[in-house]
Amino acid sequence: MVRRQKSTLFTDCKETNTVLDLKKIIDGITKVSPEDQRLFKGDEILEDSKLLSDCGFTTATARAQDPALLGLAFRGEDGEFEALNIAPLTQPPDLPEVMKQRGEPNSDVNSDQSTSG
Repeated sequence: MVRRQKSTLFTDCKETNTVLDLKKIIDGITKVSPEDQRLFKGDEILEDSKLLSDCGFTTATARAQDPALLGLAFRGEDGEFEALNIAPLTQPPDLPEVMKQRGEPNSDVNSDQSTSG
């Protein structure tokens, strides 16, 4: 999972892919060339030539149901990279009162009792 500001990208990579390979995948999505991207693991800038496994991303640490987090920054028009900025995820709003469960369900409707006649 690659995050930048309010954007989140989900990608699928192998441990044997390089950081540059991942940047090329991101280029296909964002149309920002790899040389204008900077990837982070925490506060550490990842080197293009390193394998993802060398950066600590393995099948044990990055799975579809529990993706690894990388930060992404782009180079600005001034030639400098922007500061890493990952906006916090938002929480869904509270349920409207009409959708909240009120009390116990009516036991007459879902009764398992049968009558013989």
